[in-house]
Amino acid sequence: MTAATVAWPIGNSVEKISQAGDVDRGAYLARASGCIACHTNTEDGGAPLAGGAPLKTDFGKFYPPNLTTDLEFGMGSWTIEQFAKAVRQGISPDGDPYYPTFTYPFYANFTDQDIADLWAAFQTVPAVNQSTLPHDTAFPFNQRWGLKLWRAAFLAPTNVEPVPDKSDAWNRGKLLVRGAAHCAACHTPRNLAGARISSKRFTGNALLPVGGKAPSILPDDLEAEGWNVDDLAYALRSGVTPSGDVFGGSMAEVVQLGTRFLTDDDLKAMAIYIMDSDI
Repeated sequence: MTAATVAWPIGNSVEKISQAGDVDRGAYLARASGCIACHTNTEDGGAPLAGGAPLKTDFGKFYPPNLTTDLEFGMGSWTIEQFAKAVRQGISPDGDPYYPTFTYPFYANFTDQDIADLWAAFQTVPAVNQSTLPHDTAFPFNQRWGLKLWRAAFLAPTNVEPVPDKSDAWNRGKLLVRGAAHCAACHTPRNLAGARISSKRFTGNALLPVGGKAPSILPDDLEAEGWNVDDLAYALRSGVTPSGDVFGGSMAEVVQLGTRFLTDDDLKAMAIYIMDSDI
């Protein structure tokens, strides 16, 4: 098995993962995937991966959990297979579906080697004995069984398959942008149920679930604003736009805690794909 078999809404069993993990590669993938940005409360000086700042949405307030090796409040008692099911299918070790503030649909195509690498990296995170506050949601959003219906209605695997007539860089960019980096999570509008409208991918979102807005990143719209591949790659590294302005809001956090750690080749690949992402 090289990648997850996606099964909505309640998930499927995970085969034993026996690959040895690469800590460095796992740490890199965790950065690309936004794990540190979401699960670290940097504003309050929180420990890395010990739980993120609350995400305030129209459906309630959600608290990213502790991902350290703590046995009580973190992932210290998990198995790698439980971790794989959580990351790729959005199902907790207790069998409960995670709320879609967790961007697991973008990780559904992570291979077993990806999972092994991530798991190896997370095993190096010092334990922090810190509980996570329960999500603050009103009825009916506090009924987790309803998430199974939501998943069945709105979730679908993200297409990260390579396109044969495109360059290796373009296909690498597609894998990152549509997968780990989950750019569509912010840059795609949502319906009244909070689900992304796939037919409007990358057209922008005027009302992000966590507040603020994200612009269109369609090629024509970016070109009209003066962007090109080199400018975009540089911005993903530095946070500085072609006009000399800087990213603000959640995009500043994406750069600060995520994309600035990626290689020049990967940033260039992401930029190449985004500037030619009509397919």
